[in-house]
Amino acid sequence: MTKLIKNEVKTCAALLNEYLNKGEHTANAVKLSFTGVGERDVYNITAPFEDEGEQVIAGRVESRDSEHSNIMFFVERDGAWVPRDGMPELTLQDPFFTRVNGELVLGGVEVYPHPVNEGALAWRTVMYKGKRLQDLSLFFTGPNGMKDLRIAELHDGSIALLTRPQGEKGGRGKIGFMRLSSLAELTIEQIEQTPLLQNQFIEAEWGGGNEVHVLSNGLIGILGHIASFDDAENRHYYPMVFAINPITGEFSDIELIAIRDKFLPGESKRKDLVDVVFSGGLVRREDGTADLYAGISDAEAHRITIPDPFQKFEGLEVNKG
Repeated sequence: MTKLIKNEVKTCAALLNEYLNKGEHTANAVKLSFTGVGERDVYNITAPFEDEGEQVIAGRVESRDSEHSNIMFFVERDGAWVPRDGMPELTLQDPFFTRVNGELVLGGVEVYPHPVNEGALAWRTVMYKGKRLQDLSLFFTGPNGMKDLRIAELHDGSIALLTRPQGEKGGRGKIGFMRLSSLAELTIEQIEQTPLLQNQFIEAEWGGGNEVHVLSNGLIGILGHIASFDDAENRHYYPMVFAINPITGEFSDIELIAIRDKFLPGESKRKDLVDVVFSGGLVRREDGTADLYAGISDAEAHRITIPDPFQKFEGLEVNKG
C-alpha cells in the first residue's frame, strides 16, 4: 500500500517557491470571450459540463462596481460563449457542479442581509438538483457563513463532503472532510461536526475546495485555492490540489498548479485583486494534460493547459482501511 504524503503545514510563500522551482510547463493560455451580458463581467466559471447533449459553462456575472451577482449558463458559438436560451438565472455567486444519483447538482453562494449586523451581508452555500438545468430545484441550504461547501458521489455510492467553516472553528477558512453514507445524511448538523484537515493552512491564510474529482483508484482529488494577504493588504489566490483517501481519511500536501503570470494579461476588479486566480474546474485529458478553467482578478475568465495534477495520485495502490 502507498500512503499519501503529508508533511508539516506550508505557507503560500513556500508553496509558491516549490512551484517556481519545478518550472512546470503550461500552454494554450486563453481568455474566454462572453457576450450577451452587456457591460457586466463573467468570472469564477465552472469547467464545461454536459446538459442535454451540449457543453455548458456556468459563470458568475456582475458589474465591475458591484458584488451583486447572477449565475448564468453559456454555450459556445463561433468562438464566444453566449447565454443559453431558456435557462434559469440564479441570484448566486461562484457556481459549481457535480452529479449524484444520476442527477445534476448545481450550487453557488447566496448573499443575504446579515441577521445581526445592520447594513452588513452574510453568505451561505445553496445547492439545486435536477435531471437537466431546466429542471433544477433547491434541495439544500448550507450553514450561514460557509462558502465552498462541496459534495461528490464516490464509487460505492457514498458521498464525499468538503466543508469550509470560518470563525471560531476554521479561522479565515479551512477545509473539513467527512464521508457520508448517502445524500440523506447531508444536514447542517453533520456539516458543523465535520472535522478539519489538520496542517493544511496556517492561521493567517485560508483556502477552500472548488471541485472534487473521484479518481479511478478510489482516491479523491481536490481542486481548490489557497490565499493570503501581503503587507499592503493585497490578496493572493493560488490554484492548488491535494488528494484524500475517503476510506482512511489520509490526505496529501497542498501543491500549487498555476499562478497568475501563467495566464494572459487582463483586467482586475480592484487593485488588491490583481493576483487572484480562483479555480473553477479541471478537465482531465487522456494525454496526461488538463485544462484549468479559472476566474482571474475577479473580472475575467481564462483557461490554461497544465500537466494533469491528479495523474500521480491515480497511480497509487490505495489502502482500503
